[in-house]
Amino acid sequence: MTVLPSPPSPPSPSDNQPSRKRQRSQSMQSDASSSSLKRTAADPNSMDVDSRSPRADQMSTLTIADANLDIDSYMAEQGEEDIPALLIAEPSVKADVPKEATPEEKVAFVERCKTRKMEVGETWYLVARLWWRRWRKALAGDVDKEGPVEEQDLGPVDNSALIDSYGNLPRSISEGVDMEFVPEEVWRCFINWYGDAITPLPRRVIERGSSKQVSLELHPPVVKVFQLAKEKTDTVPYRRITVSAGETLKSFNSLLVNALAREGQENTASRVWKIYSDSIDDDWTSLVFPSSLLTNSNAKILEGSAEKTVEEEAVDSDDCFVVEFKDESGWLGDLVLPPPSTVSGRPGPLFNSKDGFFDRMSKPSSSTTASTSVTRVDNGYSLSTPSWKSNLSKEKALEPGTLGLGNMGNTCFMNSALQCLTHMEELADYFLTGLYEEELNPDNPLGMHGAIAEAFGALLQRIWASTGSSTSYSPRDFKSQLQRFAPQFSGYQQHDSQELVAFLLDGLHEDLNRVLKKPYVEKPDWEGGGDIELMKLALNSWEGYMKRNDSVIVDLFQGQYQSTLICPECEKVSITFDPFMYLTLPLPVHKKWKHNIYYVPWDLQKPHVKIPVEINRDASFKDLKILLARWMDTNSDNLLTLEIFSNKFYKNLDDNLPCGEMGDGDVIVCFELPCNSQQSRTYKRQAGDPIIIPVYLCDLNPPARTYMSNKGGSLFGYPSVVAITPEQATSVDAMYDAVLGRLQRWTANARDLFSWEESAPTEMNAVPITLNSIPPVDSLTEISEDGSVITTVQEVTPADGDIVDEKEMTLIDENDMDTPTAELLAPRRVGTKKDIFNLKLQGNHKEYGTQVNHYGSNRWEAWERRVELAETEPILLREGDAFYCEFDENMKAYYFGDDHSRWEHALWDTWPEFQHSEYLESKKAAMEKKNKGLSLQDCLDEFTKEEKLGEDDLWYCPQCKKHQQATKKFDLWKAPDVLVVHLKRFSNSRTMRDKIDTLIDFPVEGLDLSTMVGEREVAKRLTEQGVDLAEFELGNLDERLVYDLFGVDEHMGGLGGGHYRAYARNHRNAKWYHFDDSHVSPARPTDAVNSSAYLLFYRRRSSSPLGGKTHHKIEEARLKLKSQKPQGDGDDSMIIETQLPTPPSEDSGYATALPLPESQTLPGDSWTIRSQGSTAGSSVASPSPEHLPSFEESQSHDDNNGPLDPLLLSADPERFEFPDPSAKASPTSSNEAEIDSEELEWDVGASIRVGVTEVVPDSSPDRSSGFRSSPSSSSISDIDPLGDVNTQKDPS
Repeated sequence: MTVLPSPPSPPSPSDNQPSRKRQRSQSMQSDASSSSLKRTAADPNSMDVDSRSPRADQMSTLTIADANLDIDSYMAEQGEEDIPALLIAEPSVKADVPKEATPEEKVAFVERCKTRKMEVGETWYLVARLWWRRWRKALAGDVDKEGPVEEQDLGPVDNSALIDSYGNLPRSISEGVDMEFVPEEVWRCFINWYGDAITPLPRRVIERGSSKQVSLELHPPVVKVFQLAKEKTDTVPYRRITVSAGETLKSFNSLLVNALAREGQENTASRVWKIYSDSIDDDWTSLVFPSSLLTNSNAKILEGSAEKTVEEEAVDSDDCFVVEFKDESGWLGDLVLPPPSTVSGRPGPLFNSKDGFFDRMSKPSSSTTASTSVTRVDNGYSLSTPSWKSNLSKEKALEPGTLGLGNMGNTCFMNSALQCLTHMEELADYFLTGLYEEELNPDNPLGMHGAIAEAFGALLQRIWASTGSSTSYSPRDFKSQLQRFAPQFSGYQQHDSQELVAFLLDGLHEDLNRVLKKPYVEKPDWEGGGDIELMKLALNSWEGYMKRNDSVIVDLFQGQYQSTLICPECEKVSITFDPFMYLTLPLPVHKKWKHNIYYVPWDLQKPHVKIPVEINRDASFKDLKILLARWMDTNSDNLLTLEIFSNKFYKNLDDNLPCGEMGDGDVIVCFELPCNSQQSRTYKRQAGDPIIIPVYLCDLNPPARTYMSNKGGSLFGYPSVVAITPEQATSVDAMYDAVLGRLQRWTANARDLFSWEESAPTEMNAVPITLNSIPPVDSLTEISEDGSVITTVQEVTPADGDIVDEKEMTLIDENDMDTPTAELLAPRRVGTKKDIFNLKLQGNHKEYGTQVNHYGSNRWEAWERRVELAETEPILLREGDAFYCEFDENMKAYYFGDDHSRWEHALWDTWPEFQHSEYLESKKAAMEKKNKGLSLQDCLDEFTKEEKLGEDDLWYCPQCKKHQQATKKFDLWKAPDVLVVHLKRFSNSRTMRDKIDTLIDFPVEGLDLSTMVGEREVAKRLTEQGVDLAEFELGNLDERLVYDLFGVDEHMGGLGGGHYRAYARNHRNAKWYHFDDSHVSPARPTDAVNSSAYLLFYRRRSSSPLGGKTHHKIEEARLKLKSQKPQGDGDDSMIIETQLPTPPSEDSGYATALPLPESQTLPGDSWTIRSQGSTAGSSVASPSPEHLPSFEESQSHDDNNGPLDPLLLSADPERFEFPDPSAKASPTSSNEAEIDSEELEWDVGASIRVGVTEVVPDSSPDRSSGFRSSPSSSSISDIDPLGDVNTQKDPS
């Protein structure tokens, strides 16, 4: 057979493309909509007017076109209404793949290509798992309960199941469950073998995040593209173009320009504007974007960098871009906005750094790539007014800490976690005082260059602000930084909130680590001793950890636990101390796997029974066999567990398989054997071991001709197993007898499987036959006419006398019963009947035939051939053999019955139930436990419970010099100030995942861990002994370790989805609130105690301040801020406001109040502070203290009346407005995206000078691409030593 060649690789996207049309064809994506196929953006007649689709990414496939294919001419040949609904992808190079390849060659080729490493820039294809499984069944022989598939019946690759009714790829799908990934060469082979695919889904391999993680881009962003013109026209709709996040901005700009370029404009100078997405109304469909709207659209020039990628620019789905072509009169945009290179006619800065963190934070927020439509929340603002019109937004007082976070599409997991963390009092103070700026460690290779800390600080500032124009905010900028450093959180899929908390705490720790250069520290070992040695070991371990880790996170969140291992052989004790940031507690629920096991004893005198069992869901089938062996008084090694489906063995349930992987309706049978079942993977076959052979029942002549009828009839009945000894394996007759002997169990006419004869007692003792409760003879007593008693003894005979010869009836007089004549009638079994069935043999039945689609797929093996080979090897059987018992119609009907008679003589449906006392006691205990309920203390006890390591998790004993199944125990040693408890509700067992919804009762106040923390207990014992513990700095040992709840992160729903919400206590007003994304409402603390509680946040109750070193630093920062307060200022609001960064949609609090002199913009990272006239996407520098007005001056402005200090409570708490529940119901699913209304408005501001930033009147402060601001209140020389060169002094 011909070996499959590896097709040549397609041209790289980076290759030179002389044709503009060819270049477009490799970068665009088509829409596999259910109604019609959206044309590629290269077609001038292709526009998506359905801009209100419920899904954001309307285009679900990238077009991979032939290098010589003219896209425009291809599309021109087809009318708009006649475009086929299914896109056929043309490969770049046709692969010469032979169709004559064998199935084995095809499978080997596909698997080899599929498992190779992805390379950046390659195109891989999605293949629906449904089609993939059918392909594997047809070619690789995979088995499932749907039956076999022939290759000629496969048909082309069909991905229809992967897309929704709008042609979008759902965001919840995953590899290995819903789809498989194959490279382009495999895809071309599929096209060659099975025809053009249905709904091809090509995807590009890109690098994600700062770590350059190589991944397949499943959901590339789809952007809206407009063309700049003087006036709006409604003749042509705007374009939707799919791009790859891995494209450079240079290629991206070219793609947008080429998509709109008309004939003759290929060489025309052009540029691309990025505008704020919400400046386009939902009803806007026109391609033309009037130049007059640039003023209020936060428009900025998108530079075509060849180094920066689309992902780094934070381009997202539904982002809006406007292409401008230069005409004879120049740039149309310059007539409306100042030239991008200058501001008010002055020369631009010498240095234009735009890639810093705060610059990214100041960019207009983009719409999400959520899979559903964007929902606007009405908070009192008119949505009927076109969103590009300027509206004066008045700031209103807000209750600090009650800001809702908008759901951007499955981001509830992030919102709930952030609400809990930002309501931690000491952590909030740390960020709000600006202390984190001093402790940023951007050079830490384990950190994120300070970006996560800065983004978190900016968000926390926003949450605790006392004024604002909206009660909710969508944290897009935080998410942008999050997915930049954690690509696993990219996109808008649902994630685990606990995983986010773990990543965020670790990221904040490394970004704020005070250790700039980590030394090498060797971990101390336990060398034995008493309590004092244990205390010293713990102290040395903690000090060693602190030499490398010292941050606010360590001071607040980290504790220490003790791990103890004991060798079962030499009793060696190993003790280690390790830090923890959160406590994962197992729930002592132990969900049970409940099933009925059909148990078949080897002893034919024992009935086969149905045994109900309840066992831990994580238990393996080895554990199950141990349980059954104890109940049935046998050896667990002799038990064989198999799944039966469709009259055959379907699955080999070996020792390592978890019970939880089996479904409720699966039929599980356990066979007892007289020898080792040889089912364990570790079992090594010994000489003389019996051969375990599966036995199947089949028809001699199938009732209807099928595709396998030339190889045998259909299966029926109950499969079984037989143990053939090496001696029996040398004779076909001996094997026939062994099989027939096992069939006794399944037929009511078991006696007639054998031949019988009468014999005198002197010759041989009578053999009493009682099989399956059927007596060997029937007796009837009659009274004759003369009064004598006559007993009639009759042998059991079948209904049809032509099957088995009827025996003569003998009449025995009761008076003659004592004579030897009666003894002559005792039956004696003389052998088996050889004509009941034909014993057939097939090979290649690995794992008891579970790896075979159907026995008819293999040919019979002749016994004569095996006998011929017996000269060299007397044993006739081979590994993987199977027996088939062929019954003709008559024999089958007599011994078992048939479908018409409902198998009247078969016993495989008769299973008496056996309930062991352990099972009954377990059910009773479970019911009592359910009525009692569980508490958090039960979870803590489960965590500290001693357990034995599993066989797959052995510990290497340094004393025994080998791996041991040691006992392990965890104990809390040092308690943190802030205790984060993770209730382990989600369990994973290979492919099985489950959630525990049991209510765990936890205290809102007064969680006492005093007796559970080892450090305290050991210290008290040593103190009583008079030992001086001053070196350990343990503090007040008499103060109990009591914790109070301040936050709960809850998860509702099942796996792979659900919805996250949070409860949190506001430490400013001591009130509890419920945070459901943007919906915030008052709550009672007891409401948080429910069965959905997932993460618990506790704060230690103490007579001294928490945080240790961090607390002292916070106090120093407060004193420093107070000393910097200007003369005459009566409060701290001005100072604190100038010290803190805020998200980009906030303006300076002085924007409309402080008439400071103007100044030229200088390069630098963005910095934003609050304004009463809130401008979405604005960025204003913090003023330095010398520029602040006096208290009297600030009071002279009417607009400067609201409190500015985010650390202070609102002066009027009654002014806090909760969202109207009637306006929008609380979401029940987390895939609904929301936009906060603050981002829909732009305010008119006055000309001011704040620090070094100019804000132009009557426009958005961020409209000029040259607009930049200072990252802090530091002097300009700290940012740009040449900055003064570009500063123009105000003439006033």
